[in-house]
Amino acid sequence: MNSPDAVPATPEADPAGATPATATPAAATHPAAETQAGGPAAHPAAAAQPHHRADHRVDHQPGHRTGHPAVLPPADLRRRLADRLDPAARAWLDRALEEAAEHPGTHGPISVWELRLAEAGRRCGPDHADAARVLILDAARADADALTRVYSQGTAAERRAVLHALAHLVPGPDAVPLVEDALRTNDTRLVAAALGPYAARHLDPHAWRHAVLKCLFTGVPVDRITDLARRARGDGELARMLGDFAEERTAAGRSVPDDLYRVLTLASTDGPAPPTPAPDRPRAPHHSHADTPHPDDAPHVKET
Repeated sequence: MNSPDAVPATPEADPAGATPATATPAAATHPAAETQAGGPAAHPAAAAQPHHRADHRVDHQPGHRTGHPAVLPPADLRRRLADRLDPAARAWLDRALEEAAEHPGTHGPISVWELRLAEAGRRCGPDHADAARVLILDAARADADALTRVYSQGTAAERRAVLHALAHLVPGPDAVPLVEDALRTNDTRLVAAALGPYAARHLDPHAWRHAVLKCLFTGVPVDRITDLARRARGDGELARMLGDFAEERTAAGRSVPDDLYRVLTLASTDGPAPPTPAPDRPRAPHHSHADTPHPDDAPHVKET
């Protein structure tokens, strides 16, 4: 299939269900040392750490001009995309969606709609390719098996579209192994796509906490994590892990990501515990394409 689509950087925040962070002036009091109204102060281990900028961040996300493809309902996504495509691209997408609706599932070695997934970047442009692919997957009524096939055989761009489409197409936890697989990679755009609405609903607390840490040490802004405030609020175990991570980074002379303090404040604030989904499902197999973070970057924290 085609090589992954290039996506230009954009400073716009991703409306993936989380409230954008507000820039903090350098002279401002650090939020980790503040006390939330009605809640305790944040973890003392991190409160004592200096305020550093993150080592590296990913500040681009495809679909920013169309709307987030994992959040917008497909009908709304199609209307927005149609308004932004030129006539040739719009005609191509209309034909691709008709083909996918007429021939869903698998027909022969590869279905026609899978071929259209590979063309989407060239036909619709990199800003809109994710949205176009999500619409094609939706029109084809791709189930968990079909999505798994596309993910395992596709390019990074096609895998990203599969992750965006999960919230629209898979009602239960059957596709959680795809999310887990993406979270094992060092592809920051895959990691960001994996933490959309589907992961917010179905990723278990243990995996979700480690996904938050993965964002922190790979530079994925926590704004990419759907439902961050709800799931992090009052999570004492997450607060402990974040404090340990901050102490470890500081002891090693490495910077502590700014986003850590924001999440730590949420996790250290009194509130209801996050829900604990525990679906019975197989764990994701380890694939050769799934990278492991460098040991100097990965936090050595464990849950008790």
